[in-house]
Amino acid sequence: MVSEDTGPHFFDELTAILERLRGPGGCPWDREQTMTDLRPYIVEEAYELTDAITRGDAAGVREESGDLLLQIVFLASIASASENEAERFGMRDVVRTICDKLIRRHPHVFGDTEVDGSAQVMRNWERIKEEERKNKKEPSSVLAGIPKGLPPLLKAHRIQGKAAHVGFDWPRGDPAPLFDKLYEEADELRQAAARGAAKTEAHVEEELGDLLFMTVNLARHLDVDPDAALSRACDKFSSRFRDVERSAAAAGRRLDSCTLSELNAFWENAKRREMPAASPAAP
Repeated sequence: MVSEDTGPHFFDELTAILERLRGPGGCPWDREQTMTDLRPYIVEEAYELTDAITRGDAAGVREESGDLLLQIVFLASIASASENEAERFGMRDVVRTICDKLIRRHPHVFGDTEVDGSAQVMRNWERIKEEERKNKKEPSSVLAGIPKGLPPLLKAHRIQGKAAHVGFDWPRGDPAPLFDKLYEEADELRQAAARGAAKTEAHVEEELGDLLFMTVNLARHLDVDPDAALSRACDKFSSRFRDVERSAAAAGRRLDSCTLSELNAFWENAKRREMPAASPAAP
């Protein structure tokens, strides 16, 4: 339910609470935190938010969005107390910076630039970012700005997306060439693994990486979030495996004492139990 109170005080209230927690007589733990200390919490909250989005849990998204927002306000509170004036900023500076950036990167909305679709919007976005990097004397690569610490699955998706924004991509509309490339990468991995010598371990790793990278590329062209897809696959496997554990326990067996054929039978039964019940036949 959306709050009907449209007053401007909520954000200021959150900022004031943080200042109270970190001020004299506030919370000792909050006062001790540094930006570096907050890094794991920021990552954790971001993952909890994405999990809630994947689950379609609106209440969870609302709560986790607040938890992530708290970390941003926390960072600004720490920065506002910095002894180094060049490093000092507050929450209003954070908001002003993102507002200016949004306006600057949407000249088709706030200016007189014309676009013919979202693809051109993204190309303009990358061009504007490149100019911003040049002005700040930062690396001008299209791939600049991708955090090194991103999980590899997400990093692959971001790298491919950024390259696609400047036209370096597989043609849209027909995924057949991507499937062909996926099969090619799988065959190269098979050949590398078949050699079997210890000196080929690095080659196997390389070919496996190519296969995974291509899988992400295919997911992107199928408009599937690979992270969400893999997360759902993990959840599905976990659910079925727990069903296998229950089946083994009901049969008075330990998993490690079951044969592979018995485990496979338990697995197939778990899959069948997931299927929706057939609708009764019409009279």
